[in-house]
Amino acid sequence: MSAAFILASLVSFSQSDKYTKAMEQLVPAVDTTKNADAMAGLANSFQRIAEAEKTQWLPFYYAAYCNVTSAYLTSMGQMGMADKTDPLADKSEALLNKAEELSKNNSEIYIVKKMIATLRLMGDPMNRYMTYGPAAAEALAAAKKANPENPRAFLLEGQDKFYTPEEYGGSKVEGKKLFEEALKKFDAFKPESPIHPTWGKMQTQYFLTQAQ
Repeated sequence: MSAAFILASLVSFSQSDKYTKAMEQLVPAVDTTKNADAMAGLANSFQRIAEAEKTQWLPFYYAAYCNVTSAYLTSMGQMGMADKTDPLADKSEALLNKAEELSKNNSEIYIVKKMIATLRLMGDPMNRYMTYGPAAAEALAAAKKANPENPRAFLLEGQDKFYTPEEYGGSKVEGKKLFEEALKKFDAFKPESPIHPTWGKMQTQYFLTQAQ
């Protein structure tokens, strides 16, 4: 084994270790940050890591997730705020596309695709439903197909059922069942590593309290 090979291996390991440590410092905040500005700041931190680690899908994914979540926190569930939420949807989509280039058929990436489509729909429901309603449903179905045990898919499906009026196919009863299923799957879920996605359990528990 040549000295050059050993040196290259050590440098690679050092870079990998630095990347993992940087991610480990940020990932827990994904599930606990509840402020739009703080979430946007977290997105920027992940994006800086992504720009330094261009072969890793996770920082692009987290930057996308944090941007779309920041938009949700900005709108606070209100419809018709496209002027505020569309720019963040655009930013999130661009980052997520880079994540998908690095990791195909990824359930977690489909989850964020679903979130982006729903955000765009909320920006102008009357004019966008026919475009982004099917796009959101397609992304959610792809997430469940890629990993039927992904609890975040059931969380998002439960939110859709819970908040959609009954005349449009919603049901608080069905929403609660989906939250219960999500919680079971969260309890059984094993992430691939400490920096892979685990977010959503606290949200599920919150929605279950609202569904009583």
